[in-house]
Parts: sequence; structure tokens; C-alpha cells
Amino acid sequence: MGVGISLSRLASAVANEGGIGVISSVGLGVLEQHPRMNFRDANIHFLRKEIRKARELTAGVIGLNIMVAMSDYDNLLECAIEEEVDVIFLGAGLPLRFPKSISLNNLKTQIVPIISSARATQLIFHSWEKNFGRVPDGVVVEGPLAGGHLGFKINQIDDPDFKLEKIIPEILMVTQIFERRLNKEIPVIAAGGIYTGADIYKYLKMGVKGVQMATRFVATHECDASDEFKQSYINCKKEDIAIIDSPVGLPGRAIRNGFLQEVSEGTKMPFKCPWKCLKTCDFRTAPYCIAEALCNAQKGELLKGFTFAGANAYKVDKIISVKNLFKILQEEYDQAFLEDVGVSKELQEIPSM
Repeated sequence: MGVGISLSRLASAVANEGGIGVISSVGLGVLEQHPRMNFRDANIHFLRKEIRKARELTAGVIGLNIMVAMSDYDNLLECAIEEEVDVIFLGAGLPLRFPKSISLNNLKTQIVPIISSARATQLIFHSWEKNFGRVPDGVVVEGPLAGGHLGFKINQIDDPDFKLEKIIPEILMVTQIFERRLNKEIPVIAAGGIYTGADIYKYLKMGVKGVQMATRFVATHECDASDEFKQSYINCKKEDIAIIDSPVGLPGRAIRNGFLQEVSEGTKMPFKCPWKCLKTCDFRTAPYCIAEALCNAQKGELLKGFTFAGANAYKVDKIISVKNLFKILQEEYDQAFLEDVGVSKELQEIPSM
């Protein structure tokens, strides 16, 4: 949901319905350039603006997603903690270090890494306990059906051993060890390919405390992306959703279009790197600037960019409000529960007195 897909408008709408509304911190300086600021300063300026705007629109819970791989990771973290966002989600890398200006003790903000394996969970928890005297406030377990950049190798994406259903129990085993030892609840949140209320029910039954959803919230009126971006979800078919090689060195899931077709055929899209926004990107050999491409897509210029999307994006058939989406998810969840406990369809249809 980076580079302007989930900003204050979508995040506040989700928070107003009782969810955690998450703002993405990625690429705001590219999306909204400031004539008197460099990109690093513009990132912080516009991030602060979006956090405060969200606070004006909701009294609910506001989160922030920060990519560890960003060159200004330290600055983004400092800004988020200064603005006292409720939760920071740290993805695209292992959060094993923090700027010296930040003390992890007595924070008002909760910090939740996004991980894809039990091994990564163990590494983060042991490192934090040793170096900071505490562990994360929770973890998001992101499976290989997610959209955007993935924490898996290409050959793992379709491997049953790496399915979300497989890795959740492994990660729960790790977090439960720390819960018992520290007498602390560490919620595990499932993510990646979760699309329906029935999916939510399935994963909560496995022992997670919540789910993270992105794809289905793109198809809402409140989503901060352009109408053209949202329409690409409605227009796509299952076979249009593909795994691409991102210039940042990770596989990613996106909707095939003319831009990506040209890149796959060897076309190098000319660009000047305004600043090295991602630590892992080599702009000298990259076939295109991913920040620029995603910024173009957010604005609806899909001839010069592309849309990241989850594996279920082809199921989107209309744009609805966030409030209506929450209502549908609740209905789907309730239906899954009734079917699971064996309530027949006939009994479900009997009106209450």
C-alpha cells in the first residue's frame, strides 16, 4: 500500500470502523515534491502532515508502515514516535537496530515487525531481548500470497511448506515461549491473501489475534489511489497477476500491464535517481525507478507505471465504501462461524423473535 495507496483518508476511514488504519510511509517525497526541500526532508514533512490529518479525521487507532530497507529508516521512525502513532509496523527487512535517539522503553507507540518465518521471529526476539531488554509488542506474519514485495524466494512462493497456514503454527510456537517466560501477551497477526470474512474466521481459529488486509481495501472509495489504479483491480483476471523481479532485489506480486511487458522484454525505462531511497536498489543497473513507477500508478498514469496487488485482486468487481466493506466482512465471518458450528442454512434463515 506504499507510495500513496494508503494515506490519511483510507487509514482514518478504517480506524473509524474499529480497525487499525495504517498509513504507508514509503515514497511521500516523490509523490508530493516540495519546491524548497530535498526528497529526504519532503518525506518527513509530508508524513507528518498525513499523520496529523488522520488524527483530525478519527479518534481511532492509527498505525504506520515503515520499510526497514528505506535509506531514511531512522528519520521515519523518529517522526512516527514524535507524532505518537499508535502502532509502527516494520517490514522489508529485519528490524535489529534503532537510531540512538530512540529508547524502546516506555514508548507510547507499539512496535510490530512484519515477518515471514519462525527463524526470523526467533532472531528478532532474541536480538531485542539481548540488546534492548524487551521484545516486540506483536508480529505480523505475512504469507506468500501478499501483494507488493515478498519476503520469500521465487521458489518458495508456490511451495506448500511456505503457505500462511503452515508458517502461522511455527511462529505461534516461538511467540508462546516468550509469552510464558515474560508473562506478556504477544499478538500474532496473519497477512497475505486474506480476502473474505471466512478467511478471517479461519485464521483466528488457528490462534492469531487479528488479520492484516490490503487488496480488498484498495477497492474502496476512501482509498488514496487514483480511480485508474482501482480500476486496474476490477479489470484484471487471475492470469494477469504475476510475480515480477523488482529493482530492489526482491520478488513482488503485481498486475501485468504494458509497462511491465516492456520491462520484461528488456526495455530500460530512462530515469534519473533523485536520491537513493532504498538501500538495496542499484540505480545504475535498475531497468526503471520503482518509486517513480509506483508514484505514476498512484496518480493514474499506468502507461508509466504498474500496480502491486495481492493474489486475490482478480476477485474485485466493484468499488465500495470502507463502512460497507466492514459490514460485508462481518457477514462473511458470521456465515463461516455458523457453518463451522453446524447451524443449517434453514435455521439460519429463521427470523429472530
